[in-house]
Amino acid sequence: MQTLYLVIALAPLLGAIAAGLFARSIGRANAHRVTIAAVGLSAVLSLVVLVLHVWGGAPTFNGTIYTWAVAGGLQLEVGFLVDRLTALMMVVVTSVSLAVHVYTIGYMHDDAGYQRFFSYINLFTFSMLMLVMANNFLQLFFGWEAVGLVSYLLIGFWFNRESAIFANLKAFLVNRVGDFGFLLGIAAVLMYYGSLDYAEVFAAAADSPDLTMSLFGGEMLVASVACILLFIGAMGKSAQVPLHVWLPDSMEGPTPISALIHAATMVTAGIFLVARMSPLFELSEAALSTVLVLGAITALFMGLVGLVQNDIKRVIAYSTLSQLGYMFVGLGASAYAAGIFHLMTHAFFKALLFLGAGAVIVALHHEQDMRRMGNLRKYLPRTHITMLLGTLALVGTPFFSGYYSKDAIIEAVHLADRAGATFAYWCVLLGVFVTALYSFRLYFLVFWGEERIDPHAKEHMQHLPRYVLPVMEWPLVALAVPSVLIGFFTIGPLLFGGFFGDAIFVARDNDVLAELGSHFHGAFAFGLHAAVNPAFWLTVAGALLAWFLYIRRPDLLPLVHQRAALAIRVLERKYGFDDLYIGGFAAAGRGLGQVLWRGGDAGLIDGVIVNGTARTIGRIAGVVRGVQSGYLYHYAFAMIIGLLVLLTVFVGGWRGWFS
Repeated sequence: MQTLYLVIALAPLLGAIAAGLFARSIGRANAHRVTIAAVGLSAVLSLVVLVLHVWGGAPTFNGTIYTWAVAGGLQLEVGFLVDRLTALMMVVVTSVSLAVHVYTIGYMHDDAGYQRFFSYINLFTFSMLMLVMANNFLQLFFGWEAVGLVSYLLIGFWFNRESAIFANLKAFLVNRVGDFGFLLGIAAVLMYYGSLDYAEVFAAAADSPDLTMSLFGGEMLVASVACILLFIGAMGKSAQVPLHVWLPDSMEGPTPISALIHAATMVTAGIFLVARMSPLFELSEAALSTVLVLGAITALFMGLVGLVQNDIKRVIAYSTLSQLGYMFVGLGASAYAAGIFHLMTHAFFKALLFLGAGAVIVALHHEQDMRRMGNLRKYLPRTHITMLLGTLALVGTPFFSGYYSKDAIIEAVHLADRAGATFAYWCVLLGVFVTALYSFRLYFLVFWGEERIDPHAKEHMQHLPRYVLPVMEWPLVALAVPSVLIGFFTIGPLLFGGFFGDAIFVARDNDVLAELGSHFHGAFAFGLHAAVNPAFWLTVAGALLAWFLYIRRPDLLPLVHQRAALAIRVLERKYGFDDLYIGGFAAAGRGLGQVLWRGGDAGLIDGVIVNGTARTIGRIAGVVRGVQSGYLYHYAFAMIIGLLVLLTVFVGGWRGWFS
């Protein structure tokens, strides 16, 4: 089994090396063949691993692959922990990545960086696999930073665009803030539990659940401090308030990487981290409440920002922020399985929506403003149907995948008995209405209503190479199937059937999913529950309002904008987070740098110490140079004057002045 796991992890790395370092040798076409074959191999073998764990009775694998270093008895290792949680994550990562790879053939068909892009996305897949397969914090940190690095490269892939460079720098800096907390969390784990190995840390934590540490003049549970610090890292990677600001700007990268970041790789890392650390988080009510409340705030308030976005990709980006908030709410309610379940279903329908948006963008010659679209169902029928299915899954239509996973989280938090649970419940419930409103706003503006397409864009659509749209649309069809069906077939085992086993730990008093399972007996019963579920009627209300405003009575929109001008302005300013970070913290940092540069570097060091010393020496040298005239009578005169001065001193009795 160890060899199998190595092949799964290393195949995308080898594909990235082949496409990146040997691009000229293998050629343009072979670059996508090699990388797709590599990630395809990982996807097939990951599915084999999942089947072996679910139906083949394969035991959990926890082993060391390579010992990197030994320091004072501390083992620094590369190792794999493959259980059902890992196996599920491996399938999600590799299958969505495979769809993105195939789609990229069409999307990037005329881009000069074609081979470089395929190399990067293979490397992205490898990094995420190393993260989810890790059995220790050292390897987790390696994968954590590797996905951050590759996301930096991919967000700024079009490096000749100033906006892309700003976006990847923003993502890099915000994630450094989160990673600082993440590193402190790992340090706390090592200091108080004495190991970096998951199993050893969990055992030590279980043996000392009341272990405390001195902090800020008081005593705090080690588990609380460590978990909150680890969660700060998760907030950066999974873009939770207030470290969410980088994710919408990541749209500056090509659409395939937007789909990969938002659906299956980087932003899911924080969700996986909290689920994997469930034995630690279950020891701290404070940490779980923190996760719950911040997730709820993100779920509702980032969805609201999506209502005022006109860029098709940014609407979907804010949707990702909101749905990640739902996942964290599930984790904070101790419904870890529900959070991972929503991660899985969301990966498919969010990748579908992003790739569908990319097909629209390519067809319209890279037009992203929804106000310049309309009635596209006539030109892009397959994209239209698949995006409609993805939208129905996202809003939580009964019997679609998103309904099962999102409503399970809403019901779980409703049952949770934890500080912040009531606030979180109302946030995620109202978030359902907001999700339906912005999702159907996008759908109606793009595919229905008055045709607002630029003539040049329409001409470009008619002259696209014949293979481009089909090679982009077939991955949409493949993603649409799980977007519709996977929730129905997996809700039973994943939520109520003990699928994850020992991979996820929930304290007996916190097991809200067990209580939820007692009310429902299968996917069909859960689907029928929609009739009495307020979330369903809020979804219907949001969809109907979007239809009324954007199809039936679009003439009312100016009045709505006028009456809600203040609220819209607040949402357009994104609650001022960018103003605070860019105009506040970043500007203050640049201002301090300017002061230190002008006053310290240029003024004191260069102006006084270096250049001032040189100027002083130059002036002295100029005086001395004037005295050294080269004429003998000048020197004789100077000697006579000097002699007269000495005689005056000694004969005149002024020697005491120098004694």
